Amino acid sequence: MQSELCLCDLEGKVEVLLTHDGQIEAPNWHRDGFLIVNGGGRLFRVPLDVPALNPIDTGFAGRCNNDHGISPDGRTLVISDSTEDGKSCIYLLPIDGGTPRRVTPQTPSWWHGWSPDGAQLAYVGARNGGPILLYTCALDGADEACLSEGFDHVDGPDYTPDGAWIWFNGERDGAVDLWRVRPDGADLQRMTEGTSVDWFPHPSPNGRDVLYLAYPPGTKGHPGGVDVSLRLMPSEGGQARDLTTLHGGQGSINVPCWAPDGTRFAFVRYSRAS
Repeated sequence: MQSELCLCDLEGKVEVLLTHDGQIEAPNWHRDGFLIVNGGGRLFRVPLDVPALNPIDTGFAGRCNNDHGISPDGRTLVISDSTEDGKSCIYLLPIDGGTPRRVTPQTPSWWHGWSPDGAQLAYVGARNGGPILLYTCALDGADEACLSEGFDHVDGPDYTPDGAWIWFNGERDGAVDLWRVRPDGADLQRMTEGTSVDWFPHPSPNGRDVLYLAYPPGTKGHPGGVDVSLRLMPSEGGQARDLTTLHGGQGSINVPCWAPDGTRFAFVRYSRAS
């Protein structure tokens, strides 16, 4: 497999930043001019000026998946790793690497969002044999709260820049749409209800738009190796527009990927199997 780490502006103009013979996934964008991606259970820093995969020391955590991110102040990494328990768990470590500190006492837990005030994490997890749902907790793992009872499956929660909403994709009765909810679990709202299968919403830093990944109708789960669209919709709802189409899906935009100024975002696309 060949991966292309790309940048895209709001008109859909795509620039290939780096090509890698192997699988890399899920770019985050740091305000100091580098991206973070994962591949082969590890994390890598990719400078925008001299693109290359520079390994990040994650200590004992050698089974990092594509659910990772950066704190609002840019000083801390959050990762989801399954080394200790065999199931995904959330950890924090310094942005330059170091020893991970465990956050979630229960597994599996997959990180997806960090509140703008730095006080809470949003993530998905399965508890007591139940479905994968949306949870929040404090940075020490305390006060875990479920915000999405009544869904069959939830993924991709991400905060709006003002902290007023958490967007996520949720499945009910076989349909996967985008939803938003207040951080206290109030005021649940459905934001898309077309024929596409919608995943991984990411509100823009200026609060105007939401980027998301649209699978073809009938897609089950969030597979890779599919022809998909990256779409932009108004943050208060309304007509979405395609920015670019690509071969990808899983790994393309699983986590927050906007540039801090909101003019571009990063994504990954993949070569088709021959």
